[in-house]
Amino acid sequence: MKFFKNPGIIVQARMGSTRLPAKIMLPVNGNPIFQSGINRLNQVGCPIYIATTKQPSDNAIVDFSIRNNIHCYRGDENNVLSRYYECANKYKLDVIIRVTSDCPLIDAMIIKESLAKYLDKANSNLYLSNTLTRTYPRGYDFEIFSFHLLEDAFLNAVSPADIEHVTPYINANKSGKVHIEQLTRSKDASKFRLTLDTSEDFVLLKRLVEQYGADALTGEEIIMLMQQYPDLGKINEHVEQKNN
Repeated sequence: MKFFKNPGIIVQARMGSTRLPAKIMLPVNGNPIFQSGINRLNQVGCPIYIATTKQPSDNAIVDFSIRNNIHCYRGDENNVLSRYYECANKYKLDVIIRVTSDCPLIDAMIIKESLAKYLDKANSNLYLSNTLTRTYPRGYDFEIFSFHLLEDAFLNAVSPADIEHVTPYINANKSGKVHIEQLTRSKDASKFRLTLDTSEDFVLLKRLVEQYGADALTGEEIIMLMQQYPDLGKINEHVEQKNN
């Protein structure tokens, strides 16, 4: 009998980004750029759930979910921890893969491999990600943790940062029981910025998809592309990361 039976990907998404509003619906090759990320996440092989807010502006995300036959949960805009907990609880997930909607070129293969590793360890106190020790491009971020750890955070986290950003209570091991493992790349590629937060980010991502077909490339092939054409990275290398 498997220890975990129902893993799922929860993608947090909203239209109200401060630096680039409605960014995930910006068009690339005639489709919302969000579509690229969803297509790639489908390769992981487990269900996807979109966790958005109750704001009227996020009706567009609900419509997107309906068109793509994806379950969508609407929760608190600012308490993203509660939104994740309620979504996972509603759909009876026992393992959560957390990603954000601003990663249209996310590497599904490293998520798939990491999920297999996670499930094999059968440890409900395990937190596995590639975010604390950053060696992958920003935009490849994922975290895997159990509903057990998510519920513990939901019941005990009190700081605004813990509540807004979902996992700090877990990955700082504030409960004292979390076993943390990090996936790292043998050669550091963290200088590449493949996330979507600013207009410069969008220029790069649009160029990668429309001119180089990056949405059909593996994560490693995209890194090789960035290494081959250094001018691509210069488009947004000055952008400082900001939490959405």
